[in-house]
Amino acid sequence: MRPTRAPGPAGSPVRPGRASRAVTVLAAAVAAFGLSLGSASATTVPTEFGTDYHDPVTAAPPIATPHTRSCSVTVAQARFQDFTPYTGTYTPPNGCGTPGSWAKVVLRLDGSVKGRQFDRLGYLDIGGVQMLRTSTPEPSQDGIDWSVEKDVTPYARTLSSPQSVDMLIGNVVDDTYTGVLNVKVTLTFYTATPGVSAGPGRRSSVPDRVIPLSDANSVTTDASLTVPRNSERILAEVYATGSGGGCEEFWYSAVTPSASYSCKGGDDGPYREVRISVDGKVAGIASPYPNVWTGGWSPYLWSVIPSPHAFDVRPLVYDLTPFAGVLDDGKAHKVDVSVVGVPAGQTGWSAPTNVLVWQDAHKAVVTGAVTSYRQSGPQVVDDYTDGSLRHLATDGTDRLKVTGYVDTSHGRVTTTVERTLTTAIDHRWTPDENTDDQTGKWTDHQAVTTDGRVARTDRAYTLDGRATIDSANRLRVIMSVGDRSAVGATRVDDQYRGDATFTLGVAREQRHAVAATSERYRLRGPGVHYDHTLATEQGVLTKDVGGY
Repeated sequence: MRPTRAPGPAGSPVRPGRASRAVTVLAAAVAAFGLSLGSASATTVPTEFGTDYHDPVTAAPPIATPHTRSCSVTVAQARFQDFTPYTGTYTPPNGCGTPGSWAKVVLRLDGSVKGRQFDRLGYLDIGGVQMLRTSTPEPSQDGIDWSVEKDVTPYARTLSSPQSVDMLIGNVVDDTYTGVLNVKVTLTFYTATPGVSAGPGRRSSVPDRVIPLSDANSVTTDASLTVPRNSERILAEVYATGSGGGCEEFWYSAVTPSASYSCKGGDDGPYREVRISVDGKVAGIASPYPNVWTGGWSPYLWSVIPSPHAFDVRPLVYDLTPFAGVLDDGKAHKVDVSVVGVPAGQTGWSAPTNVLVWQDAHKAVVTGAVTSYRQSGPQVVDDYTDGSLRHLATDGTDRLKVTGYVDTSHGRVTTTVERTLTTAIDHRWTPDENTDDQTGKWTDHQAVTTDGRVARTDRAYTLDGRATIDSANRLRVIMSVGDRSAVGATRVDDQYRGDATFTLGVAREQRHAVAATSERYRLRGPGVHYDHTLATEQGVLTKDVGGY
């Protein structure tokens, strides 16, 4: 079987004895993962999932906020039950200092849903700028509440003036799928004080302008971009997601045309790369993160602890500063965002893109040029073996190095961006796909050198999924997902593990579902030490230890 989404409703009745086998599976999972009751040991754990379970939680740290005056604005409040977007108007708050000069801005989404519903993808745009791309949890019958927080301070300039609001979490509600998504989104603004400010500037994290390219609901984005003529630093962020329930939601499972499997890919099989081009020349490359939504593989894996980034999709960031001298000519330039490896004509990807621009405050026109350019890929090797256990091994690499300069009011600034990607996927399955095992590792290394100063960003993503369907039609999935990064002196290690079993093809109350899951999130940096572990059994939070 290829990785699946949440199964549909009623089928054949459950066979006797399934619950006792499920408890045995759970015990093995608890022993393997070392999941103890920890600080929540007083909680009673049922033998299988019931009609209610713990609200979704993650081990990630809360957003740090300054101890200054704050005020909040509601930007959207809606009940999503179809594909009608919410539209409204945002107005900056009064009494929180000069608009755009806030020390921090935090977006918070609060949601609730009950009954039966698939996971759904959604977005929030303010002034055309995508500020949040998200997915939803699958609810219990009795209902759940969840929340998402995101630091949106980089969009402060957009938020400094009234803007349109556009939000959509496309949903289907009928006699079978009853869950209506009730959502409220607020922005909280923290005032700046001497020594606590995040205002724009050449070295600030807050750009002077954010330019949305398009809504990009396709594999390829083809947009026109005109930047201010005094732009001296330019980044692009791409919210790239494979989605929609088709094979591109599980793009890492796709196989080459010669292989026999239910998810077919192109000649490069599961290799995917998200690239951005300027006037037809590749200007940035990135490895996509293997997002797993809450209906993916087995919904019981994610009932309480979602896969990393499922509720707050992290954009891929590209440093386009070497091209600033080219883009600063006052003309419109063609910018493309594409996903390498997707078979021609196949849909399933979205790539909304924002361009972040820092301007020279003391010069109206900045000039410059690209002085060096080298790309060496992608180079992909697929090795397929047929037989009683089919096997596809895929290894891919790509490298891009670009140097450019801009002549600014503070002198000539030369920037070199060097980025290297690797992909290694090992996929084994039986001809009936009742056994389906795959592991994947992706690395994305970037070095940005500005006048001799080097800033490094190193990321590594891992996915290990093992799925089996036994003679009793019980699906068991053992899963781990990892996200590691080193950005300067800051290290993040976010690891999820889970083991879930349930009966396919029967009504929800007859699935006899069990699951043991855990997440450990570690953060190290100058003056920061965070280590937080969560664990669950049958939807009950059994461990919650650590933190700062």
